[in-house]
Order: sequence, then C-alpha cells, then structure tokens
Amino acid sequence: MRGYTDLHTMLAAERPELVSICTPPALHVDQAVAVLRSGAWVWCEKPPCLSLAGYDEIVDAESEGGPYASFVFQQRFGSAAQHARQLLASKELGTPLTAHCQTTWYRDSDYFTVPWRGKWETEGGGPTMGHGIHQMDLMLHLLGPWTEVRAMTGRLVHDVQTEDVSTALVRFASGAMATVVNSVLSPDEVSRIRLDCSDATVELTHLYGYGNEDWVYTPAPHVKDPVRIERWRTPAESEPSSHTAMLRHLLAAMSVGERPVCSGADGRAALEFVAAMYKSAATDRPVHSGEIGSEDPFYALMHGGAPERLVALAEEVEA
Repeated sequence: MRGYTDLHTMLAAERPELVSICTPPALHVDQAVAVLRSGAWVWCEKPPCLSLAGYDEIVDAESEGGPYASFVFQQRFGSAAQHARQLLASKELGTPLTAHCQTTWYRDSDYFTVPWRGKWETEGGGPTMGHGIHQMDLMLHLLGPWTEVRAMTGRLVHDVQTEDVSTALVRFASGAMATVVNSVLSPDEVSRIRLDCSDATVELTHLYGYGNEDWVYTPAPHVKDPVRIERWRTPAESEPSSHTAMLRHLLAAMSVGERPVCSGADGRAALEFVAAMYKSAATDRPVHSGEIGSEDPFYALMHGGAPERLVALAEEVEA
C-alpha cells in the first residue's frame, strides 16, 4: 500500500471510490470537498466540521445520485437502537414523556497536549462538540425533531479555550422533555440514554459502544400483558454499535446511488443541535430549531464570535 502526504496527489493517483476522513475536524471541510469533487464518496469522522457553514459547504459539493458525504454516527447502527426506534415510532412503548442523555467522561490534562484539542479554531468546541455529539445524535434519532433548547456551559477544570462541561433542557416536537449532560470531568465514566414513555422506560448504559445486553426495558405498573412485554426485548440478532455496521449501510447506498443516512439534512441534525446549545449558553436564552440561519453569528462559528461568553460564568466563580 502506497502512502501519500498530499490529498490531491492521492486522489489523482488512486482514483478511489470512497475516502475515509479521520483527520482533526478543522481539516474536514477542505478535504471532504476535494474528495467529492474528485468523484469519490466521503465517510467522515465526527464532528463533521467546525460549523454549520462548513457543513453546508460540504453538501454543496455533492452531486445528485452521488457522491455524497456521510458522517460517523455509529451509535445509531446497533440492532438494539434500531429495535428501540421501531418501538418508539410504533407507540409500542406509549407516548415519550421525559428523557436523559448523558456523556460524562474523564480526560486529564495530558489529553489536551495534542495541539488541536481544546481550541475553538481547531476542535470547534469541548465535550458538547467532540464527545457528547454521539449520544445526542442517538437521542435525536430515537425521539425525533426537537423544538427548543436551553443550555449552560462552563470551563471548570481544564486550562483550555473551550468548555469542559455543558448541560441542557430540551423540548421535542412530540412534547417530550429531556435533560442533557456532557462532561470530560467525570471520574466515573458513563454514556447513558434513558427514555420514559407512558407504558415503559427504556435505558441504555455503556461507555463507547453497546450491545443488546446494554438496553433494559421496564414496564409501567399498569402494563401486565406478558406477550406485549416480550415484544420489547431486544432482538435475537445482536449487532453491536460499530463502524462496521454503518459502513455496511454506506456501501449499500453507494451501490444504488442513494443518499445514505447520516448525510445531508439527517447528518446535519446533531451539528445544528450543538450549535443551538452553544448559542443558548452564550446568549442566556432559549434557542428554537431552525433559527440559526446563514446570517446568524453561530452559523459560521460555534462560539458566535464571543467565546468568552461560554466560559465567563466559571471564571467569575473562580474570581
């Protein structure tokens, strides 16, 4: 296998059909656009890029029928998540009421010695952008469109530019309400999604990936039908959340020239939610879905041009 130090040279020499982009996020837009213009499809690691403006630039470089750019949100692709989504969509669990989305991890100071980490211009944000985006994407995948978010961010421990913790309250179009916590300050690391519906609670607890056994369904006291409860059990097929499962879907879409999931508007959803969290935290007001248009400062920059607002509270507390 030949190695290259220049993307354009590689594209001209190898003429690939699919390129996997695993570089730091500040490079994603230019690289994805170059790959798409060469005629190859893109499979790009999260976060997709540093802003909604960058994401839309990538989409503008796509062509009808392909090539398309798909972004790695592999938490959607486990068999248990697909099963839960089907149950929710069919109202088998009743009406979604409340939810909790948690990405509480631990990163020490050595983690941030990598030059591009912890900086707005190269990472695009802290755990809201780089860590919690996986669980938040899964939450949106399960619960559907959100309508309003109210968020707080802070820099409580690490000597970085970005936040190291964020929280949010979310209202969904269905009427369900959720809490969100993202942290790189938590010694007891866990990733968790809990959905409370009128007939059952479904809870996923894991760290970086899950299997069927990590999902638990608890019937409400009034639900007595054992046949119905048995339908909730995760399927006999056990496909863990993985890049492999997502890649299989992407290759199938490529073979027929169809837009894959986690691309276009579908891939943009999590990034828009992240931008809305940052805008809410910076402006100290609720942000509604769809309000961040091309003239909004949070469209081009996740910090909206005023990064100090996203960590000011923590600094005031320290003072």
